[in-house]
Parts: sequence; C-alpha cells; structure tokens
Amino acid sequence: MRFKRFFLRYYPPGIVLECEEDLHKIHTKHVDLFDLTPDSDVSLILKEIRRKEPLMTALSCTQLEKAIKKLQKKLDAGRSQIYHLHKVLRAHILPLTNVDFNKDGSKFVTGSYDRTCKMWDTLSGEQLLSLEGHKNVVFTISFNNPYGDKIATGSFDKSCKIWDSNTGECYNTLKGHTEELICLEFSGDSNYLVTGSMDARALLWDVETGKNLMPLVGHTGEVITVSFNSSGSQLLSGSFDGTARIWDSRTGQCSRILIGHEAELTSCMYNWDSSHVITGSVDSTCRLWDPGTGQELGNFCGHTDEVLDAVFDMTSHHVVTGSADGKARIFDVMKQECLTELSGHEGEISKVLFNPQGNKVLTASTDKSARIWDPFSGSCLQILQGHKDEIFSCAFNYHGDTIITGSKDNTCRIWR
Repeated sequence: MRFKRFFLRYYPPGIVLECEEDLHKIHTKHVDLFDLTPDSDVSLILKEIRRKEPLMTALSCTQLEKAIKKLQKKLDAGRSQIYHLHKVLRAHILPLTNVDFNKDGSKFVTGSYDRTCKMWDTLSGEQLLSLEGHKNVVFTISFNNPYGDKIATGSFDKSCKIWDSNTGECYNTLKGHTEELICLEFSGDSNYLVTGSMDARALLWDVETGKNLMPLVGHTGEVITVSFNSSGSQLLSGSFDGTARIWDSRTGQCSRILIGHEAELTSCMYNWDSSHVITGSVDSTCRLWDPGTGQELGNFCGHTDEVLDAVFDMTSHHVVTGSADGKARIFDVMKQECLTELSGHEGEISKVLFNPQGNKVLTASTDKSARIWDPFSGSCLQILQGHKDEIFSCAFNYHGDTIITGSKDNTCRIWR
C-alpha cells in the first residue's frame, strides 16, 4: 500500500487520507482533529500523524502542515462576525414550519402550513422552485446533503415525497404511515430515507425505487425524531413514549432501548462519529448514552421546564440545550457539567444549534427573536430582530457566515 493524497475536512476538522492498495483499490481513512484550535502547535500534530501514518512522505507532511494551518484559520473564522439582515422573503401564505440549507449554502428550502415547499437562491432571495402536491401541512424537509440533488418533504397528509432539487420533479410519493408524518432523514450515502410518524412507527425506504423496505415497530407513542448513524448501519428513533430506540437498518431489529427519562422525548441525535447519543425530554433533562451498550452515561440537569431541543457541536465536545424556561445551557460532554447558561430570551427556546466552528450558538424563540451567543462566556453577541411572530426554525450554512430564520409570521429572513 502506498500513500496517494489527502483532503481537508473543515467541519469537524480533520484530514481524509487516500492510499492505493493492490489492483488500484483506493482505501480512505479519516484522521480526526477534534482538539485542533487556532492556537494548537502544528508541529506536534504533524508528529503524531506521522507516527500513526508511516506511509506519509516528508513532502506530503510539508503539504499537510500548510493544510492544517488552513484548518486553523477556518476554525477561527467568523468569531467576530456581525450578521446583517440581507433579505426578507414573504415565503408562504401561511406560517413556516422548517428551513434547510443545501451543503454549500447556495440554496435553501422552506416548508409551510400552506402545503408547499419552496426552494430559494440564498444570495438573491429569488424563488427557484415551488414543490406542490401535498394535501396537508409540510412539516419536515431535508436536502440529501452532501449531494444536494434531492429534497424530501414529510407532511401531515401521512406521505413523504422525494423531489429533484434542480427541476422540481417528484420522483416518488412514499405512502405507508397511517398518521401524520413529522420527521425524516436521508442516509449519508443518500440511498435510504427513514421517516417517523404519529402512528408510533418509523419506516425505512429505498430512495431510488420508493419501496418501503421495513417498518421499525416497538414504540408506543409518536416518533418525533429519526436519524442514521455515520455508517448507515443503525437508526435512532425518539418517541413520546419517553424512550429512544436503536435499530439495525439491515434487519429492522431493535438492538437497544434507551430508558431513563420520566416523560416524552423532544429530541435525540448521534454525535459526529456515532459513539454517543443525546436525548432531550419534557422531564427538563438531557441525557447522554452509549448506543453500543444502551447505558446512560450522564444526566444534564438545571432547566426548570421542558428541554425542547438538544444538539452536539461538530466535535462532540459540547452539548447545547434549549428549554421552555427561556434559557439555553452549554454542557461539557467529558466533564458532564454545565459551563454556561444563556439567559435573555423572554419566551421558550424551541431551536438551538452551534455554528460549524463551534464558537457560536444560535437560539430561536417564541419571543420573536433569535440570538447569537458566545457559548463559553455566556454573553449574548447579537439579537436578530424583526420577525412579527415566534421563530419556528433556524439554520447556519456550512461555512457559518449565513443564517436563515423561519417564523410563524409567514416570512423567512436571510442574515449575512
């Protein structure tokens, strides 16, 4: 085997190595640099990579040093950025439910109570497509990133539709749920889609054929969130029955039930490498789990009302939770302690997320504003104001320099 080349992975920071085996077979390996900071000693990092990857030549290490320094600049980017209102789009005739960027952030989609999904050019604000055909609220939407050539829409009409993001053509209408469809996700290779519904089931689909491959049955309450692990070999589902379940995506068998919450789940997700799962609940806590064993590893407490959203940062070092108590909290995953409390909203916080660099947090609230925070000092860096009603959804683009906010006031706003 010989070393061939490497690629940068910006978020989370890392290097993808390509090596050539016999018969010209290409082998790839991800080298994670989760602890990389703008102040890291690059020479020490190179030394450690060279120790683990002896196939790398001196010349390639020289190139790698430049690449790692480029990664450091990316991680420091946007730390002092102030976001300005770029466009206000009266996107729909009824309130928005969700927004989602494609991989490079050049386009985004919006879903609405008006039964449509629309795609927009981020820079110009021009409407590119209107995806029509659902007979009820379009509640959940997603690009098949990183490819971005397909969009999935899930509706209260109990169906999911898969669309061509370039032409607006509907490839398939997926029917199988018996109640409202409220969550969905593409697998990383975009070959499969999982949907969750108020019928207490998740369904696995073949994207190309639209065939229902298997039902994931076992929950006794609505399935409110679904996701694939990084390899696509497992699925995660969270339910109003107070549990999360881990499923084998090849057999449909439930391998683990995550039991411990005392009330309905509101969110759950894998971290980047699928080594951990977090779950948020109406019981005011967020819990950390080992998906391999099903063991609870930590209980993040402190909120005085329902935890409505909980997410990892890209490096899996930190978790942010948003609550009906109007506050967000930043937790250190390793130490399992609260680092900061983000206080200032005058209403429930329904959506929270880190920017790709992990140095900012975005929160969306029923108080009609979104806020940008320093997650480590707890200070509010900026208030995004102007919406006339509560903000349902928000998103950063891949580079973290653009934000979309979607509101009950029927508009979305682009901030750059």
